[in-house]
Amino acid sequence: IDLAFNEHPSVRVAKAQEAAAIANVTTAKSFLNPEIEVGTGPSRYRSGSNDTRNNWGLALAQPLEFSDVRKARREIAESNVNYVSLNTEINQVELRSKVKQGFYQVLQRQDGLRLMEEDRNLLQQIRERVKLRVDVGESPKYELIKADTEALAAERDYQAALVRVAEAKAFLQGLVGPSMPASYQVTGELPLKQSLPPIESLREQVAQSPYLRQVRAASQTADAKLRLEQNLRNPGLTLKAGVEQDPDLTSFRLGLAVPLPLWNQRQGQIAEAAANINQVQAQLSDRELALNRDLESSYQRYLIAKNQLNSFENGLLAQAESVLKVAESAYKYGERGILEYLDAQRTYRLVKKDYLTARFDYVVAMLEVERLLGTNLLQDKNN
Repeated sequence: IDLAFNEHPSVRVAKAQEAAAIANVTTAKSFLNPEIEVGTGPSRYRSGSNDTRNNWGLALAQPLEFSDVRKARREIAESNVNYVSLNTEINQVELRSKVKQGFYQVLQRQDGLRLMEEDRNLLQQIRERVKLRVDVGESPKYELIKADTEALAAERDYQAALVRVAEAKAFLQGLVGPSMPASYQVTGELPLKQSLPPIESLREQVAQSPYLRQVRAASQTADAKLRLEQNLRNPGLTLKAGVEQDPDLTSFRLGLAVPLPLWNQRQGQIAEAAANINQVQAQLSDRELALNRDLESSYQRYLIAKNQLNSFENGLLAQAESVLKVAESAYKYGERGILEYLDAQRTYRLVKKDYLTARFDYVVAMLEVERLLGTNLLQDKNN
């Protein structure tokens, strides 16, 4: 996770956006630049000697914004910093969840690979024993055909499991970053001993989810935008000072320019900003409903997976193993044929596969709740 936070491109993009938003605050706090105007030209008298002499002029103008305009512009920039920083937090939450899920998926598929390897080796042994019994005439030839079929199926499942492990490791490598070596090993175990708090406690944490806090930050930005558009109807004034030098006359001027909102009172911009506020408020309500809905759904999947785990660990695994042992003993002593034994073996294998799937579903459901709340519920100590 630390490597991913340091190297993943999406994290660098989010940090660059945050730096740009902070720079916009500096821009919003900056004063408007003054303007200086310099001019010169000839002056010709209409009477007298008609001599031509030079004149020159110098003017200085300083635009001044009213305090409420500057305040609204600064609030827009500052609330946007909060919005972008929450976007960085959400990016890290999403990335952390993906890395955790990718890590646990590698562990789950490695467990599945070990199961397929055990099945392949066992079925190869069964196939050799059946072949020996067929060769000596103790068993019919169709039992060897059946054993060959099961052994080939086990080999196929084993090769597919190898590919799935490689695929999961490649996906995890892509999440972490370029420093992740091409060949690596993952060790650890699924956090099956951890559990979620009651749903009532989780509902209370929804309000602090970064997804909702980000929309609230967008709402603050929209409010500041409306105030700015309203204040821009009369944004400020301009102080002017100048001097003009004619051949025989020097003039000094000090003036004040005030815009008059006669033709354009920014009705369109104000209406657009007000509509944007309504849109953001609707998005906040929609996001809150979606978070609560997704939280309830994820928690129900968590409870289902938890019940399935309890069923496997408290009975199903033991029963399937017991049936397999009985079928194996009966086959060894000639009381049952190879078909019954292979059926029992297949049933036990399916139960183990379903158990591995239930374990992973249990962890994924907890990770989804963790992602929705933006917290780190599963304190993992794996490598």
